[in-house]
Amino acid sequence: MRQQEKLTTRQLLIPYIANFIGSVIAAIGINGFFIPQHLLSSGIGGVAIMIYYATGLPVGTGNFIMNIPVLIACYRFMGRRYTILAIIGTIMYSALIDATSFFADFNLIHDPMTAAIMGGILNGIGMGIIYRYNGNTGGLDVIGAIAKKFYNLEMGNVVMGLNTFVLMGAAYMFNLELAVLTFISSYVRRKAITIVTVRPEQMAGVIMRYIGHGVTFLNGKGAYTLQDKQIIYTVIKLTEVSKIKEIVNKVDPYAFMTINDVSDVFGSGFSKPAPKLYVPPGGAPNMPRTKRTIPPDY
Repeated sequence: MRQQEKLTTRQLLIPYIANFIGSVIAAIGINGFFIPQHLLSSGIGGVAIMIYYATGLPVGTGNFIMNIPVLIACYRFMGRRYTILAIIGTIMYSALIDATSFFADFNLIHDPMTAAIMGGILNGIGMGIIYRYNGNTGGLDVIGAIAKKFYNLEMGNVVMGLNTFVLMGAAYMFNLELAVLTFISSYVRRKAITIVTVRPEQMAGVIMRYIGHGVTFLNGKGAYTLQDKQIIYTVIKLTEVSKIKEIVNKVDPYAFMTINDVSDVFGSGFSKPAPKLYVPPGGAPNMPRTKRTIPPDY
C-alpha cells in the first residue's frame, strides 16, 4: 500500500516538476535571446512581449494577466485537475520569465537570425519537457484543448491559426522581418515514434482512434528470442507525446518505445498532399477519431 501511495504521489508531482524545469529553460530562451534582439515568441507570451516593448510592463506579468480569462474558460470546460495544473503552470512560467529577466542584460548573441534560432531551440526544449510530462503553461494550448474537446479540431491547427494573428500583429506593429524571425523561432518539429510491443494490433487501433494518425507495421525479429515481431511506426505532433505515452502505458506497460525528432513531414494529417483522383488500396486519408477520453484499461 505504501509503495502504491508513493507511486501515486510521484505521478502527481512529475507534471509540476516538468513545468518548473521546462519553464526555466523557455524563460532563459525568451530573456537571453528574444528580448535583447527585440524578437517575439509565439502565443500569448508573444503578445506579452509586444506589450512589454510598447509599455514596459514585465513580460511575465503581462503573460499572467492575459491568461486570466483563459484560465476561467479552462475551469469551466476542462475540469478541476486540468485547471489546477494550468493555473500553477501559468504562475510558475510567468514568474520565471520575470525572475530571469536579467539574462537580457547579457546580450549573448548580436545576430537576430541566430538569436531567433537559439531562442526557438530553448523554447522548444522547455515546452517539449512540459508537454512530455503532461504539464501546462496556459495560453493558446488551453484554447486549443478546449476546441479539440468540443469541436474535434486538431489542437496544433488551432494553435497555429491563433499564432498567425500574433505574427500579423508583429508585422503591423513592428516590421515583416520581425514576424518572419518569430515564425522561425516558433517552428516545432514532429516526433517519430517506434514501439515494440506484444500487442501491436491493439496498440495501433488505439493510436489511430484516440490520436488520429496512421500507423505502419514493420517486420522485425528479436535477437534473443528469435521471435518474429510487428514493430509500430508513426509520426505525431509534439503536443501529442504525452497522449501516446499514456496509450502505450495502458495497452502494454512493458512495451519498448523510442521518440525521435523529425525535421519535415509530408502527408495526410500534417501537410496537405496534392489532390488525388482516387484512394490507393490500403490508403487511409481520414483516420477515425473520437472525442472520448482514453479508457483506463484495455
